[in-house]
Amino acid sequence: MTPHPSPLTPHSKIYVAGHRGMVGSAIVRRLKDEGFTNIITRTHKELDLIDQQAVRNFFQSEKIDYVVLAAAKVGGIHANNTYPAEFIYQNMMIESNLIHEAHKAGVNNLLFLGSSCIYPRNAPK
Repeated sequence: MTPHPSPLTPHSKIYVAGHRGMVGSAIVRRLKDEGFTNIITRTHKELDLIDQQAVRNFFQSEKIDYVVLAAAKVGGIHANNTYPAEFIYQNMMIESNLIHEAHKAGVNNLLFLGSSCIYPRNAPK
């Protein structure tokens, strides 16, 4: 499906995935401060982003215009080091499901945010 052209307006439907996190909550506050009135959020209990069918159903029913992807399984450096395969799997599923289903639903734009803690401490910057 090709994206449906609709300019960003104060009434655009903007889905912020990860709205309870540090970055996602700041984005929601900023959008509200800028006058955006149609900000869509879902808690993990309301929408499991690892569940592809649930994500598909969400995009089909909500008709989202824009997506901010700030959602991720987080746990800090120790948890990432202790359970690296679980973290990478869950985060890849979240990212894949959201990006794929947003594309299929014709979302205009998707902003994908990553964290610096996903890189090794001594990685070149």
